[in-house]
Amino acid sequence: MNFQTVSRLAGIVLLPLVIASCAEEQAPDVSVEPLERAQVRPEIYADFTLTADIGHLSDEQKSMVVLLIEASRIMDDLFWRQSYGDDYKTWLASIGDERTRRFAELNYGPWDALDDDRPFMDGFGPKPLGARFYPADMSREEFETAFLPGKAGLYSFVRRDAEGNLVTVPFHVEYQEELTAAAGLLREAAKLAESPDFANYLKLRAAALISDNFQLSDRYWMDVKDNEIDVVIGPIETYLDRLFGYRAAYEAYVLIKDLEWSERLGRYAGFLPQLQAGLPVPDAYKKESPGTNADLNAYDVVYYAGHSNAGSKTIAINLPNDEQVQLEKGSRRLQLKNAMEAKYTQILEPIADVLIDESQRGHITFDAFFANTMFHEVAHGLGIKNTLDGGTVQHALQEYASSMEEGKADILGLYMITELHKAGELGDVDLRDYYVTFMTGIFRSVRFGAASAHGKANMLRFNFFLDEGAFVRDASSGRYSVDFERMATAIENLSRLILTLQGDGDYEGAKELTEGKGIITPALQADLDRLTEAKIPVDITFRQGTAELGLQDFSML
Repeated sequence: MNFQTVSRLAGIVLLPLVIASCAEEQAPDVSVEPLERAQVRPEIYADFTLTADIGHLSDEQKSMVVLLIEASRIMDDLFWRQSYGDDYKTWLASIGDERTRRFAELNYGPWDALDDDRPFMDGFGPKPLGARFYPADMSREEFETAFLPGKAGLYSFVRRDAEGNLVTVPFHVEYQEELTAAAGLLREAAKLAESPDFANYLKLRAAALISDNFQLSDRYWMDVKDNEIDVVIGPIETYLDRLFGYRAAYEAYVLIKDLEWSERLGRYAGFLPQLQAGLPVPDAYKKESPGTNADLNAYDVVYYAGHSNAGSKTIAINLPNDEQVQLEKGSRRLQLKNAMEAKYTQILEPIADVLIDESQRGHITFDAFFANTMFHEVAHGLGIKNTLDGGTVQHALQEYASSMEEGKADILGLYMITELHKAGELGDVDLRDYYVTFMTGIFRSVRFGAASAHGKANMLRFNFFLDEGAFVRDASSGRYSVDFERMATAIENLSRLILTLQGDGDYEGAKELTEGKGIITPALQADLDRLTEAKIPVDITFRQGTAELGLQDFSML
């Protein structure tokens, strides 16, 4: 069933996804002086087909999956426009070289997401820190001093009016036609949902897309437990806004629940309160109570779109981001099992053969990789969301808030594993598996570069552990091992440092830590170059859609 068929069945008319640029649209930055170019390298991505067992789904559920994929494609278009600009399709068609065009598609623009966003095409300067959220000629100082109600809003653009003054334009106004189309698809999907709760969520999410009021649908999503199919859709993460970290970018995931693995994960959220109480910081930094109405589930993801599909691919999700909803209800942790398995077999295991000491290679396991990823997401619920003197951590730390939050989740995930292992809650497992797999996972992740929030968090953690002696590099072999005794001390020290910076709202401290340790050193780069020489992929890219699921000719009932 093609896009046009879905549109007719949904009872709506989908307008072309590329509309004329508005007067405020920013042209891509053009370098005044030549810059060193990144390489065109689509081969760093290993192809992987996204499939799932859908044989148990009813015809109605399969039809719903098709509708959700079509709604996700609209999110993909909107992210392109937020990242590059409204004329992206014309620009892509103008690229004559097939490899360059393919690499541009993978990066949603001419900047290499896995090489610190360096441009890989002539005629382009550095990627704008504010993407297309702000006017190209706007300075930080102008924004900070402007009287602009809602200036830190998640769901608006900053534009100039006819007089040149800064104004905000809500997403649902700028993208009214496209969001109306996506909302219509969600409402049609709701009619086919076998879970009444999920049907209600889809209708609430549809309303949120055309109003930018997402809190109600976020809150309701936390109570949806009986659905085998799920969708994450809308403007969610703020990583694209590297200027202030305020504005969210569009993305989507379409998901099929893995019931067997989900059952294995279900009990860990209940440990959050006691783990919060045991954090290695004074009581003032752990006074918030994490919600326990959170669930851990495993999914096969069958479609990525927009922000989630740009550059490195997410393998786990922790949502919603709304601090109030998190405090009231906790959050949901979605482990994307099929994507995780692809990264483990195609990337992590080959990295271990090159960089990990032979004596510790046996400690690298998929179960540990899965658990480390899962507890990273769980750990977002620990710590502090509001500074000690009021206000949110995100607002206080501005552009460093995201990297500090990712760094917190990384280190507190290890803290949780260590504490639960001490309590005997992880079963008969070897704690060393988690530590060595964790270290190996950093080598996988740092190859994404140090420009993103995750990248800065990865480098900060790696350099901190190296300085503390928790990671040890043998000079003769060029291989790494974990010092297990020092690892525990490093985990505690870094946990305390990040939690204190967040609680104090210490912008300067977060800046100093991030810029001091959130870098790839020449020595580490030389080791990473060995992985490139071994032709180990950096990440994966997807063959995905209705055809891959066998639903391309599926008819609505």
